[in-house]
Amino acid sequence: MTVVTALLIGACVGVVVGALGAGGGILSVPVLVYLLGQSPHAAASESLVIVMSTALVSLPSRARRGQVGWRDGIVVGLASTIGAVGGSWLNALVEGQALMLAFALLLAIVAVVMAWRTQRTYRDGAGETTTQPPPQRSWWLVAVAATVTGLLTGFFGVGGGFAVVPMLTMVLGLDIRRASGTSLVVMVIAALAALAQRMTGALEVDWALTLAFAAASAVGGALGGPLSQRARASTLSYLFVALLLAVAVLTAVQALR
Repeated sequence: MTVVTALLIGACVGVVVGALGAGGGILSVPVLVYLLGQSPHAAASESLVIVMSTALVSLPSRARRGQVGWRDGIVVGLASTIGAVGGSWLNALVEGQALMLAFALLLAIVAVVMAWRTQRTYRDGAGETTTQPPPQRSWWLVAVAATVTGLLTGFFGVGGGFAVVPMLTMVLGLDIRRASGTSLVVMVIAALAALAQRMTGALEVDWALTLAFAAASAVGGALGGPLSQRARASTLSYLFVALLLAVAVLTAVQALR
C-alpha cells in the first residue's frame, strides 16, 4: 500500500513540477516524512532522486519551446555544486525536527520575496510586464547566489527549484517561463552533486518507494509541462507563491506536533 500511495502522490507532484518548473522537492519532502513515514534525513536523499528524475523528463518539452537557457543553467548548476556538497554534509549534523522547522521558515521567506518581485514586475496580475529593464548581470553575484542555492539544495534535500526560479528572475532577469525551464537544468546538476556526497557515507534510501514515486512523478511532469502554456506568466508566479506558503504552514504545524 505504501508503494501504491507513492505512485498516486508522485503523479500529483510531477504535474506540479511540470507546470511550474519547480516545487518537486518542497512537496516530496513533507509527503515522504508525514504521509509515507520516512525520516527527515532519508526523505532528503529520496527527494533528490525524485526531483532529478522529474526534471530530466520535463526538460525536453521545455527545450522544444525555447524555454531553457542551457548556458545559464549549466553555469549556475556547476557553480551550485560546491554549496550542494557542503549542504549535504551539514544535513547529517542537524536533528530532524529542527531540519523541518528550518525548511518551513525558508519556504515562507522565499514566498515573500517572490511575491514582492511578482508585484513589481506585473500589473495587477494582468500579465503585462512593466517597462523596467532587466537587471545588469553580475557574474560574481550569480556565483554567490548559485553557491547559496546549492547549499540549500544539499542541506534540505530539495531540487532547489524553489530558490533557483526566484534567483534566475531577480539576478539574471529571466521571465518566469524561461526561469522555470532553466531551473530544471540547475536542479539536475545540483541534485547529482548532493547525491554524490551522500553516497560517501550511509545513504538512507527506501529504493522501492523512491523509484515508484520518481516514476510516477516523471510521468506527471511530462503531463504537467503543457499546462504551463495555458496560463499567464503572472498567474504562474502567484501560484508558485501560494504553493510555497501552503507547504510552509503545513510543514511547520506537523513539525511542531
